[in-house]
Amino acid sequence: MSADKPPRPVIAIVGPTASGKSTLGITVALRLNGEIINCDSVQVYKGIQIATAKVPAEERQGIPHHLIDFVSPEINYT
Repeated sequence: MSADKPPRPVIAIVGPTASGKSTLGITVALRLNGEIINCDSVQVYKGIQIATAKVPAEERQGIPHHLIDFVSPEINYT
């Protein structure tokens, strides 16, 4: 973190499955020039697409997404 710039706020978007969190996150990130840090316990795993409702890469609109497809399902990750 640079001493010249104040820290940027962290915005947490939480809610139940299929409530529009991903769409809202992308909208907010586009408006604020932000990035998305995934906190879903299953989306962190590579190769599990359908059961996790991951936002496809082509729908991420160039917004950096972190901790999606991060670790192999064979690894015990907590």
